[in-house]
Amino acid sequence: MKTKPDLGFWKLWNLSFGFFGVQIAYALQSANVSRIFTTIGADPHDLSYFWILPPLMGLLVQPIVGMMSDRTWNRFGRRLPYLILGATIAVIVMCLLPNAGSFQFTVSSAILFGLIALMLLDTSINMAMQPFKMLVGDMVNEKQKGLAYSIQSFLCNSGSVVGYIFPICLGWIGLKNTAPSGVVPPTVIWSFYIGAAILLLCVIYSLLKIKEWPPQTYNEYNGIDPNAAKQSSPGVISLLKNAPSTFWTVGLVQFFCWFAFLFLWTYATNTVAFKAFDTPTTQSIVGIKDGNKLYSAKNLLIQDTVLIVTHGEALAEGVSVDGVFYPTSQVVVNGNDTLVSNHFIQHNEKGVAKASFGKKIDGIKTITIDGQTIDSCRNIVISDYLSRIQGPFQLTQAAIVANVNGIVSVEDASTVQISNAADCTYETKTVLNSATPQYNDAGNWVGLLYAIQALGSVAWAVILPKFRSRKFSYSLSLLLAGIGFILMSFMTNQWALFIAFLLIGCGWAAMLAWPFTILTNSLKGGNIGAYLGLFNCTICVPQIIAALAGGWILSLMSVPGELAPEYRMMMIAGIAIIIGSICVFFIKEGNKADNKVEETPAISENI
Repeated sequence: MKTKPDLGFWKLWNLSFGFFGVQIAYALQSANVSRIFTTIGADPHDLSYFWILPPLMGLLVQPIVGMMSDRTWNRFGRRLPYLILGATIAVIVMCLLPNAGSFQFTVSSAILFGLIALMLLDTSINMAMQPFKMLVGDMVNEKQKGLAYSIQSFLCNSGSVVGYIFPICLGWIGLKNTAPSGVVPPTVIWSFYIGAAILLLCVIYSLLKIKEWPPQTYNEYNGIDPNAAKQSSPGVISLLKNAPSTFWTVGLVQFFCWFAFLFLWTYATNTVAFKAFDTPTTQSIVGIKDGNKLYSAKNLLIQDTVLIVTHGEALAEGVSVDGVFYPTSQVVVNGNDTLVSNHFIQHNEKGVAKASFGKKIDGIKTITIDGQTIDSCRNIVISDYLSRIQGPFQLTQAAIVANVNGIVSVEDASTVQISNAADCTYETKTVLNSATPQYNDAGNWVGLLYAIQALGSVAWAVILPKFRSRKFSYSLSLLLAGIGFILMSFMTNQWALFIAFLLIGCGWAAMLAWPFTILTNSLKGGNIGAYLGLFNCTICVPQIIAALAGGWILSLMSVPGELAPEYRMMMIAGIAIIIGSICVFFIKEGNKADNKVEETPAISENI
């Protein structure tokens, strides 16, 4: 086997530079997906289910890219074709995903659109990320791998920081950080646009600067017999049967770590918004209950004509003033304070409703109803449609859709006969008001917290190789992260959260360093790409399990009708990663750290 030549610094840099753009895309996804889905109307109990798609696509894509690229060669190279395809899809989808609430879809259609976009984005990120890790394995000799991985680590964390802070920086320079209910704020939308542009530039740079070795040269430098490679191409089952024990013992630790981090990405925004930013809540209607029967829909009508509930919000039929009822679409008090507009109760600048159905409104000096000034200003009560219905009526559950021309149509309608309106009540749920400045400030702040986590990870990664025992440093790092998760569920000061995320960054550094380092020390031969792809299953599978279990666990801790206690999921995440810190001592290493003077840890893929 020929010895791989030394590469200059800038050649090593060029091999990994595209990682910077890919990591920006990944950071924007991980920091903003829950915020986007919450904004377009997703139930907090369903958030974890949306996070099934990223690890599921990683589970499918990473092994395929690994095994196929081991056997690929064309005019673009061995690994680069997968980078081109993945990055192209990612750039397109990054321009679509944050606009899921801007296309005048129904809530369910917007969520479906967002899910498809998320699936495509994560698939493409996985496809674009894998080649950079493999290029280092392909073209860098053992002596320079430490430096190559250090460069990749720097670019990885730099891209993360840039992606995380985009929304808050755009807010600082004056871009609007709020939007109408159901629409993602411009700070987030433009963050994805800029991230997509940077990713495209990084990929173009990589294609211009990276020249992969042709198959014959590749085989000579990596000690591969091309004839033997053609005769034996082991399948997944064979690879797993012959995997070193390190593969499985590290995988046990991986399970608890990535289980915990899936909960972080899913529930961090709402946890910070509730605990540290005092985000107002809003009561959303999920349907009308007739006795024990619930008729749920985002849009409910009477007799298929009169809309009474839209997108979880009841409409006002009118206002009662001193016992006299006035049907109305607009109520203005005290000269210019609009309480009701277009049948909707309005909210103040803090996101709090200015009035409640059925409750008297005090402090009114003048009142104007649909342009008509009313003399009396006593005993003012706003009434919803349901409270005004007498006797039996027909209730229609429907999806209301506005097309590009603004024409509204009713789709998927089903009508039921209600025998007595007096027996009906609204079935409600309480959620954080995602249209408020507090919620969107919290969303931007979470991006900054993730950046603090990345910086803490960089600092801790420098310290990690100084520990004499690799296992001790791995376990300690995860323990510190567990403490950080638990602190998150209690902290009410937005600045104090820096401490929690610095601790989480310690665990993140170890998760991105030691598993990959320990595994690569036990891998030999021509199936490295395949094993690296399979190893990502130990990252994806625990995330899938966490996503499936998250909604169920949150439901067990929730009280119907009250705000879901998402901050408690941080405690569960902390306990999980602490269990992972204990499992570190079950790892069986093929290459002991104690036998080396100093080792620069390598980083693994983030998905």
